[in-house]
Amino acid sequence: MGSLTEEQLLQMVRDFIESESESEPKSESLSTSNALSQDHKPRCLTLQEILRDVTDIEGDILQKTLKYAKSVESTESTSNLKRLVVMKLKMDGYEASLCKTSWVSSADRLQVFPYGSEYEYIDVMTREMNGGKATRIIVDVDFRSQFELAKATTGYKELTDMLPSVFVGSEAKLNKIISMLCSAAKESLKEKGHHIPPWRKASYMQSKWLSEHCKKISIPANLE
Repeated sequence: MGSLTEEQLLQMVRDFIESESESEPKSESLSTSNALSQDHKPRCLTLQEILRDVTDIEGDILQKTLKYAKSVESTESTSNLKRLVVMKLKMDGYEASLCKTSWVSSADRLQVFPYGSEYEYIDVMTREMNGGKATRIIVDVDFRSQFELAKATTGYKELTDMLPSVFVGSEAKLNKIISMLCSAAKESLKEKGHHIPPWRKASYMQSKWLSEHCKKISIPANLE
């Protein structure tokens, strides 16, 4: 998928601000709350199935990433940890890169995008035997926090608690998680009487990891 343009991002912000000013939050009816509760259990089971579907390569990369993370001081920044993981994976023979997605910042936008104007994650390109098709594996060492809400319903919190802190998986798997969690976030915010902000929509979340326009940062395998 393509990345969101600056104008699209700004329009998302404008639409959100206008919707907030035009209407007051309304409490949901009991029937709506009951409907959300009925949808929660199958959604949890589906998320479990998605997370349990792990290939051998994904399992190996996850095991190595967790090992590298444990070897780092707790005071180390997340950015430095990502660079260390890339370096170690490259030393293990993986085609790993640090990827950065970004967009032009403005003072107005920083007021509504609390996570700033860029995002870093790791990708690993793997190939099947005999020069087969390359598969992109995404690694994020701070995954769960990207979906957490400050004032979430119990059902939504159960979903985010199921997410791993360290994610390793394919683009298809990540897309399924984004779609499910953003839908659940919308319901959670609505039940609490809030509009969904632009940065909680699926299109924005997808732009973090699935943008075709991302910068790969070169990190040597022997970096100390």
